Amino acid sequence: MDKKQQEIEKVLQQLKEGEITTENATKLILSYEDLGFAKLDHNRSSRTGFPEVIFGESKTAEQIIKLLKSFMMTTNRVLVTKVNSEKAEEILDQIDELRYDEPSETLVWKKAEDSLYQFPGYVAVISGGTSDIPVVNEASITAELFGCKVKIINDIGVAGIHRLFNHLDTIKNATVVIAVAGMEGALPSVVAGLIDRPLIAVPTSVGYGANLGGVSALLSMLNSCSPGISVVNIDNGFGAGYNAALINKSIHEGVES
Repeated sequence: MDKKQQEIEKVLQQLKEGEITTENATKLILSYEDLGFAKLDHNRSSRTGFPEVIFGESKTAEQIIKLLKSFMMTTNRVLVTKVNSEKAEEILDQIDELRYDEPSETLVWKKAEDSLYQFPGYVAVISGGTSDIPVVNEASITAELFGCKVKIINDIGVAGIHRLFNHLDTIKNATVVIAVAGMEGALPSVVAGLIDRPLIAVPTSVGYGANLGGVSALLSMLNSCSPGISVVNIDNGFGAGYNAALINKSIHEGVES
């Protein structure tokens, strides 16, 4: 029996036992749900390990509400990124179970009975400066929503490198490290040379003119002489948190040979 057949049998068994409704079962069995303005991928979790995430920046509050209500019927966790405070207020008026983090502009929902942490170990999220906190929060919230414990250490950039060494044990013992930095983007290079863990570097758009909106930090991280660094796009805390969660999940679940 292939994986798809196993998934269908699981859904049918849940339906038989009254755990889900006929409507929910139909959504899970079909490849996607067509809402007209969007096609919801309810099977993404079974394929990739994590559910689909809603990118909220160009969507209306009404569209996001419709997407959320549908996903909340078929999954245990939902993340919406890039939602400004005005739009978030409209959404929260309709769905009060959500949690909003204003610095990162993220909306989060999790079923109350679903355990938050699903894997051992933790992800360390570190930043060069306080101005990087919005991206730090996006990375942290993403990794945590997808089952990882997270430890955040802010403002330990190279302008005061002694601050980094005071937290080195916490960083060294993490399963994965996310290093967020703007300006010249030096923090990931320094940290990668001190640890034996995978490190995901996130350049931010924080900096003066020659930072070029994060391009200078991005190029510094891509050209790092320290091995073991993977780099995501400018201000992409979500991408870093998602990849860190995948790494942590793979390590602790084991990979079949």
